[in-house]
Amino acid sequence: MAVKTRRYSARDVTVLVIGLGVAIVVNVGLIWGPTLASVGLSGTDWNGIGPLDWVGGRNYADLAGAYPPFWSAIRNNLLWLGFLGLVATPFGLFCAVLLDRRLRLSRIYQSALYLPVVLSLAVVGFIAQLVYSSDYGVLNAVTGLSVDWLGDRSINIWVVMVAAGWRHVGYVMIIYLAGLKAVDPALKEAAAIDGASEAQTFFRVVFPTLRPINVIVLVITVIEALRAFDIVYAINRGRNGLELLSVLVTENIVGEASRIGFGSAIAVILLAISIGFIVTYLSQLFREER
Repeated sequence: MAVKTRRYSARDVTVLVIGLGVAIVVNVGLIWGPTLASVGLSGTDWNGIGPLDWVGGRNYADLAGAYPPFWSAIRNNLLWLGFLGLVATPFGLFCAVLLDRRLRLSRIYQSALYLPVVLSLAVVGFIAQLVYSSDYGVLNAVTGLSVDWLGDRSINIWVVMVAAGWRHVGYVMIIYLAGLKAVDPALKEAAAIDGASEAQTFFRVVFPTLRPINVIVLVITVIEALRAFDIVYAINRGRNGLELLSVLVTENIVGEASRIGFGSAIAVILLAISIGFIVTYLSQLFREER
């Protein structure tokens, strides 16, 4: 029997073209357009007003040798990524596992852990000031210490990462909790019948089924770590030990001394780092699946 193919009407085609067209135009205009423009501008010396002066790779050479905040920002961004990936994300998974056990008052715990997610990082930065300030901070008042948590550049990056991780834990927790709810209970029952402990059941049966969730969490973690800006800018404008690549991009492009070409070079490096992490992980993931 011949299979009938559906013929789209002119109205269907029009709706399809308009729907895809708007999405493509918005995506190109707001994402790929500025991205490609940044790549092109990174090879120029331009202040946003005068003529474009092509300098090739000079901006990148200046970043590597004659711009000390750049290496501090690289270190801080990598520390940020390591803290979110190795501390905050596993703790969010741990909280999701506990809540999946249907503890008493689990709804209240879930709401309390998710509450910071509804706050922007700028608000989290203001809360961090209330907690860590050397003059009126809650932490010094409760402990009786006189530590300048935000002014001491040897420790301020760590306390700010704790504040950012507080928000990240709730985000990761709710994603993993949704994934755990979708796991077939028969898998756990079969593992229990075979004599597996709870830990063995989780790591050998449940966790492997969360691979798609792991990819989502990885991408979110990398993006959150590399685009962090609000919290450090709210605390001390990203200076005195809290330098991040996103702050350097902003300072050079929209700061007092507008150097759009130089700031674009930093943005390109930030883009390359984020793509490098994500592509490396996804390529290994797809290779294992094949």
